[in-house]
Amino acid sequence: MTSFPLNPVPASLPGNAATGGAMTNYTALYESLRSRKLKPVVPKNLDILAVKLQVAAERRRVTLKDLRRRADQIVTLAPKFRNVSDAVLDQQINDIREVFVRRRQTADHIDTALAMIREVARRETGEEPFAVQLVAALAMQYGRMVEMLTGEGKTLTGSITAPLIAWQHRWLHVLTVNDYLAQRDAQSRACIFKRCGLRVGAITQETENGERFDIYARDIVYGTPKQIVADWLRDQIRLGRATTPWNARTMASLIGGEDSADKSRSIMPMVPGLHAALVDEADAVLVDEGVIPLIIARARQEDEMSQVYREAADLASKLEDTIDFAIEPVRRRATLKLRGEDRCKQLFAALADRGGSAIWRATRRGEELIRQALVARYCYIKGQQYETVDGKVVIVDEYTGRFLPDRSWEHGLHQAVEAKEGVEVTADRETLARLSFQRYFRSYPFMCGMTGTAADATGEMESTYRRPVMVIPTNRPIARKQMPTRVFRSAREKWAAIADSVADIHNQGRPILVGTRSVAASETIARMLEQRGIQHSVLNANFDKDEAEIIARAGKGGLSANVTVATNMAGRGTDIKLDDLAKSAGGLHVILTEMHSAKRIDRQFIGRAGRQGDPGSAQIFASLEDELLRKFAKWPSHIIRQRFPKSELTDIPGILKLLNWSQRRAQSHDRNNRDSVLKQDDWIDKHLPGVG
Repeated sequence: MTSFPLNPVPASLPGNAATGGAMTNYTALYESLRSRKLKPVVPKNLDILAVKLQVAAERRRVTLKDLRRRADQIVTLAPKFRNVSDAVLDQQINDIREVFVRRRQTADHIDTALAMIREVARRETGEEPFAVQLVAALAMQYGRMVEMLTGEGKTLTGSITAPLIAWQHRWLHVLTVNDYLAQRDAQSRACIFKRCGLRVGAITQETENGERFDIYARDIVYGTPKQIVADWLRDQIRLGRATTPWNARTMASLIGGEDSADKSRSIMPMVPGLHAALVDEADAVLVDEGVIPLIIARARQEDEMSQVYREAADLASKLEDTIDFAIEPVRRRATLKLRGEDRCKQLFAALADRGGSAIWRATRRGEELIRQALVARYCYIKGQQYETVDGKVVIVDEYTGRFLPDRSWEHGLHQAVEAKEGVEVTADRETLARLSFQRYFRSYPFMCGMTGTAADATGEMESTYRRPVMVIPTNRPIARKQMPTRVFRSAREKWAAIADSVADIHNQGRPILVGTRSVAASETIARMLEQRGIQHSVLNANFDKDEAEIIARAGKGGLSANVTVATNMAGRGTDIKLDDLAKSAGGLHVILTEMHSAKRIDRQFIGRAGRQGDPGSAQIFASLEDELLRKFAKWPSHIIRQRFPKSELTDIPGILKLLNWSQRRAQSHDRNNRDSVLKQDDWIDKHLPGVG
């Protein structure tokens, strides 16, 4: 959830290089309303089968074998463009761009254009895409979700694909997982896009409202889903129920200023429609973010419930676990037992007698507040789901480990967590608009993407977004060694074994990346390494400003080999480059301190090692007290703990199968949550069109 101001509107917008003319206010308004009308159709019953058949047919239409053959042909065109001057190359690019703008391109035009852009990339950045990167670029040009393993050059691949899409679809949104990557890629790729006649910009948290209009008017816009979807939702609030530019201007005349130009600009949208999207780290953006709807809200004038939330937190602390209530950690739900209900009535009466809030006289509402306080107390843990920063509760993204400072939980949960922590209880917010990321991305007429783990999310990519998935082979064979998973009885014994393993590998002169699921876990292992005298760097939400510097030195080997302790934020969008000492010592060693709720997240982090044929290794450590087993295999893990009192349980038959089974259950649970969000969003769109 995020609060908003309605943004100021510029008098005019800059030109669009791909179209060759200025984008007027009317054009932006028309395109925005046009995209608004193109609502995605949700398949039901037999339509679901039809979608599957359609995706299967699309998958057969463009095969990996065909694209590899075309990529080889593109490589053979390199001498033809390498020997021409810059002026001649620019003219050739301008000529073929006109073909794409008119949408008259054939397969030969696409291959030729890609060969030209490949030469531009070589001249401007010194990077010449490999054949497998050309395969991926061709696949995305045809609307595929491609899997390219870590270190295979997704940034370069995206930069040679983007011009083809932007030429054809006029505006392209390139979406990635954080502001740092959006800003970095927009700046580093600008030289390529400029030679292709395209303007590029990045939307970040720090981008001023007035600047956003100019950036969105450019041909290629980099940004995070949170920023771009929020701006799109703000536009929908401003446009109200308008359906045509004429209708919108008529409505504006009733609320605008005295000047007719002011009236027209008062409903001017920032985002000039949804045309095409290229999604970097597609599984993180389309799948992981899919469970959380984005809500535009504004704070109410007064916080009348702050004292009530504090009283609820105090009452909840007086109830006894398993006797008065039961917690369902998977569903994050609390249930009061009979004794708990009786105990609550007594507490409510006592509080009312002491002059507490009148709301406690309503027993049912009081029990709802108590259940919510119990969920905040037992299901939302500091260092995992949130942190307190400058006296405020800040949500931590469970998939990336990053702070989400402008988000809050709904329905009073955020206030319940604040009351638990004893910080200022903020005012609840009034919802103005709501939209799931799944619904938003299905609104793009054209979408493609790339990630290191798309194959693990094939089912959702094809059923939800109707996008076929294609796995791209690596440029060089993978040299990473996967060491056996080790399982321990308790978390304490696991952490000790991890610290010992770090010490052993560090003595070999190899760089090490230790991956954790939470900020609290990263600080735990950091303290243990400090006690052993091992120099290390910590990369989590508390040190996100140092991310680039920490990653830059993470591949250092030798006597001062680097040890980096990081949450998942180090597993997306950045490469750890090894120096010669690190390569000769055996490469980067990745230690995963806990299995995640999705196998692809484990793969993403482990993929930091062994990039582009480099040596490397990886190992997973787990314990029976890990969150995955506590939530999805509580009783089996309890039985094993009782029967086998020894420290390490790796050799117990079936222990690894239990871990994998728990992970599959977690994946199924998360998938059901995403389906529920999507169904709820579709219901709201059908029955309450003014909300979404």
